[in-house]
Amino acid sequence: MAPPSAPAPLQLIIGEEELLVERAVQGVLAAVRVVDPTADVRRFRGSELTPGQLAEHLSPSLFSEGRVVVVAGGHEVGKEMAAAITAYAAAPADGIVLVVLHAGGARGKALADDLRKAGAALTKCEKVTRYEERADFVRSEVRRLGGKIAGDAVPVLLEAVGSDLRELASATGQLVADTGGTIDEHAVRRYHRGKAEVSGFAVADKAVAGDRAGALEALRWALVLGVAPVLVADALADAVRTLAKVGAAGRGDPNRLAGSLGMPPWKIRKAQSQVRAWRPEALAAAFAATAQVNADVKGAAADPAYALERAVQRIIDARESR
Repeated sequence: MAPPSAPAPLQLIIGEEELLVERAVQGVLAAVRVVDPTADVRRFRGSELTPGQLAEHLSPSLFSEGRVVVVAGGHEVGKEMAAAITAYAAAPADGIVLVVLHAGGARGKALADDLRKAGAALTKCEKVTRYEERADFVRSEVRRLGGKIAGDAVPVLLEAVGSDLRELASATGQLVADTGGTIDEHAVRRYHRGKAEVSGFAVADKAVAGDRAGALEALRWALVLGVAPVLVADALADAVRTLAKVGAAGRGDPNRLAGSLGMPPWKIRKAQSQVRAWRPEALAAAFAATAQVNADVKGAAADPAYALERAVQRIIDARESR
């Protein structure tokens, strides 16, 4: 077996997704320590370093000790510091790995370009903003931990946990550990009971489906557990708006409609099954109810809880009207 090789002496990590950036740094450090278990790591903010200090930390030691020097905020450094980093990149020292973290974008772009030209290994850690990207992250995280997750469990987990990648990673790791590696919708709901089942979206989903008792029960639990009334109102509006958009788009393939409608295929598929029970006049009445409750929870009504309950009733009444 060939001995492990050290990572490239220049590493450029571009992006603003903190969890992914930190993992990339840890990956470099782990690779270095496979070759040199005693390797040291030093972290600095680029804007707080001088060229002289950088040169000191990048100078080889008398005892040839391995070292990883992490310079955060590469996009923030001034011209002198950028020039010092670029000059070092032209002839990096043996046994030292320089890792430059850069947010990307136009600010400080010249430094990133110069490091790429110098042969730096590039890792991209762009901000995860779209639903599908978060879903992909969950799936890849489960695979990374050696588990499997059912397709219908992913949206439930995202709704229960939210969009923060650190929280998603933590929740995913816990589920993999506690389920033996096989995650289904039931497992997610069991481990996140009290959040996945009483969010504003859960209330809205039951309301547009015509489940009067379920919607009112979910609403009361949501308010008891501290879900903000404005979030429930927003979820009701989003649910009705989704039905209208999907209904207007017709019965197309959800995967093809995803781009034009700006929503994930699973959401389109669910709305297509729900919108069949809605007439255009009913949707118009539901829109009026969500507009009214939006104003109510923002101060127009004395009792936001009562306003939300009335909105849920009006939405379901509209669906049932003939």
